[in-house]
Amino acid sequence: MGCAIARDLSRYALRIGVFEKESDVSLGISCRNSGVLHAGINCEPGSLRARLSVRGNAMMDLLCSDLKVPLKRIGKLTVALDKADLSGLHKQREQGLANGVPGMELMDNTAMQRIQPGINGILGLWTPSSAIISPYGLTISLAESACMNGVDFFLNEEVSSIKRDNELFSVVSNTGKIAACRVLINASGLHADEVGRMAGLSVGRIWACRGEYYVLDKRLSGALRTLVYPVPGTNDPGLGIHLTPTVDGNILIGPSAAYIPMEDREDYRTTREIMSDLRREGLRLLPGLAASDFIRSFSGNRPKQTSPEEGGNADFTVEEYRAIPGFIHLQGIESPGLTSAPAIAEMVRGFVRRRLRLVERDDFIPIRRSLRGFFSTLPLDERKELISCEPEYGEIVCRCEQITKKEIRDAIENPFGAKCLAAVKYRTRAMMGRCQGGFCIPRITRLLRDEYGYEAEDYYVRGVNARMFSGNVYQSRKEAAKRESS
Repeated sequence: MGCAIARDLSRYALRIGVFEKESDVSLGISCRNSGVLHAGINCEPGSLRARLSVRGNAMMDLLCSDLKVPLKRIGKLTVALDKADLSGLHKQREQGLANGVPGMELMDNTAMQRIQPGINGILGLWTPSSAIISPYGLTISLAESACMNGVDFFLNEEVSSIKRDNELFSVVSNTGKIAACRVLINASGLHADEVGRMAGLSVGRIWACRGEYYVLDKRLSGALRTLVYPVPGTNDPGLGIHLTPTVDGNILIGPSAAYIPMEDREDYRTTREIMSDLRREGLRLLPGLAASDFIRSFSGNRPKQTSPEEGGNADFTVEEYRAIPGFIHLQGIESPGLTSAPAIAEMVRGFVRRRLRLVERDDFIPIRRSLRGFFSTLPLDERKELISCEPEYGEIVCRCEQITKKEIRDAIENPFGAKCLAAVKYRTRAMMGRCQGGFCIPRITRLLRDEYGYEAEDYYVRGVNARMFSGNVYQSRKEAAKRESS
């Protein structure tokens, strides 16, 4: 949400700053979801979730084209497995009609088989506007586009206090950095309630609800042609466990949905019990799965506004509070938050317009400077031309994902100066393949050491508290001489 808003507002002659408590953008819930653009059938008619989901979905094609972010409109089948699911399926269709979801169609099993061979179920609801995207790829691209258009990003800066005096907000971070602004936008996800209370709002609490996933090897790429979802229960906190293809060729199994204590809201562990359940579900849906096909697990925590006792989903909160003019508060942006991001940015722009004069810039750059996807996905003649101009495109650093040295270097030299391994990982997909970094991590480590001057203490996985090394086992004569001379 924050990166979408920053990029949208960078079209105007404003001074914009983004405070990010992590060492890079997209290290929280923005990277820990299914990467699905929803059509809008799961949202109650008349709700903000419904309006923003349908509007955001329609905005994504142009946005992703400008940002050079891969998007695949593969559609979705919501499937009734038996008669007990039929009422829920028809409710989804009625909601979709009321919300203006385009192209919906009820299908019997024969029709569903033409879309996804081998599918079970007695009736399905087809929504062709459903799509898949890389959630971290979109977030990073939005942020880099905003940065390119003059937005300042302050990484490793966690907001610790907010004060308002004479129509100015004073924001103080944990490092002592102070920013003054006339408009303050709270898009802090799992911490939105805390930041709202810092500003003086009396807001409801957030409940964290964990969803766990398995990642399957690319060997299975193509096994799923579309998204296939079960009919969700009335008060389910999520949309049920399912298989989700990704734009990169992997398949996800999940997510689960289990409330966790709020003190653990940033605890992204996966649990043995849920992993066992996901493995059984994967084998049921894809009987040909081998043990070696399960290459990774991860989890993400939803910022829910409904308690475990209530279940279900509350509406999004996106508003400017009269009691604190200029403070725009976003809370409870769970699914379909990814889908809604550009529409939420559009809505926030309307609030900002009430407080500031928005003058469009003549020098706004809408097109992001980047390859159209990853080097390995480009046509052969285009790859040959790039290698002739830049030989580092011809050197593979990540064997599983076929990521080149030039792509690694571009990720290291990103606009924010973020150089943790996660920053490289989410920009290139290095370390995301079958070996999970066994081949490429030593090569990336060596590149950072030899060409960027990294010492052992400079390496960290994500934040400054996640160091990779405690020192050197062996020190060369050259290194020893360098240390003695310094």
